[in-house]
Amino acid sequence: MIAIVRTRTLHALRARVSEAETARVEAERCLEQSGNLRVVLDRAIADAARLDGELETLRAQSLLDTEDRQALRTLLRIARKQAARADRVYVLFHFGELHSVHATQDAAEIAAEAEGAPRDGWASPATCCGGAPARASEVPWRIRTLPLGGTR
Repeated sequence: MIAIVRTRTLHALRARVSEAETARVEAERCLEQSGNLRVVLDRAIADAARLDGELETLRAQSLLDTEDRQALRTLLRIARKQAARADRVYVLFHFGELHSVHATQDAAEIAAEAEGAPRDGWASPATCCGGAPARASEVPWRIRTLPLGGTR
């Protein structure tokens, strides 16, 4: 069987095949680009999530820094007030010789205990037989309060 096709119809069919081939190539290119775009989009979403986490961490750190600065200001204010009120010092003697000078009696006691003084027994100076006060060179650890002049 022989089919007869006109030239005009043949050219029209060939043009349609060419258009279809062009459309197919364009569709494949769009699919390839959409796959690449999908990878880029997924990467952008992951980056955004990571940056959001970093932002939250930085916000929390900023709040801590603010709290730390406030605490330091408060401590500095307290230290300045205490320094302004210092009108005496506590001098620690070891067998009558100057050992150290401290801002508080507790600090002097801690220093003596660090050197081996007993933790208890901080009381009035020891006395000898007959009630006379012991000489300074006979007392292992003694704390004396000394007034400071001209601090006000």
